[in-house]
Amino acid sequence: MISALPGPERAGFARLAFERFGPRTVIRTALAHSPLRLLTPRNHGHAAWAYTSSFGGGLVDGDHLRLEVDVADGATALVATQGANRVYRSPKGCQSELRARVGPEALLAWVPDPTVCFADARYSQTFDVTLARGACLVLADVVSAGRSARGERWAFQRYASRLRVEREGRALVDERWVLDPAHGALTERLGRFDALASVLLVGPALCSAREALAARVAALPVKPRDREVVSASPLGEDGLLLRVAAVSLETLLATTRDWLSFLPGLLGDDPWARRV
Repeated sequence: MISALPGPERAGFARLAFERFGPRTVIRTALAHSPLRLLTPRNHGHAAWAYTSSFGGGLVDGDHLRLEVDVADGATALVATQGANRVYRSPKGCQSELRARVGPEALLAWVPDPTVCFADARYSQTFDVTLARGACLVLADVVSAGRSARGERWAFQRYASRLRVEREGRALVDERWVLDPAHGALTERLGRFDALASVLLVGPALCSAREALAARVAALPVKPRDREVVSASPLGEDGLLLRVAAVSLETLLATTRDWLSFLPGLLGDDPWARRV
């Protein structure tokens, strides 16, 4: 069960629970406390979809949001966001957490819109996912340089991201990376790149997608001043972690959507068709 966050930092928490009902997945629980809210639109496939959003249009100083997701045996769930994750100026910092449990033969797709940190933002996020035997995970994480048109390119104070995925008590990936100007000016360190992304595929149902993507990345030519730099790292027997740095957010999103073009077939409907 999810519990209230103590102290003045408490800003909101939510819980989603998905279960298999005949040939379809249904949402058993959709509980949200302000400023978080949940949208659960219908779709034409067998999967259940949920979108998160927040009142106020983004994270402000001191916010601490937490989302807990449970996907029961054999269920198929998509969790995304209604729009970009905007992080406003936050001297004290703000946080978000995703904690998910995915049951046997179940699938969770976590594909939010990009995170956009405004000037002087301090933000940390945590993804903590536990997979049962035979469970599958699609996870995408995208961060942009910020509001470049307003002169806020990589102008935030700190961005930290923690990703942990374990199956049956064994960690498949456990990493933390930080973008902080205290370690060197971000505009110089990131050079011409305006967006970064990680895409993680784990589980037996994603075998053909992983093999195809790994082969595609391995075959990419190395070009000086290319618009993207891409890497692929196998994780055990059934995982693949893809990374990309791109000169623009538009270029990066086109690449990640292409990588995830197999997802509508697993869901029975296209979550991006109504957003183009």
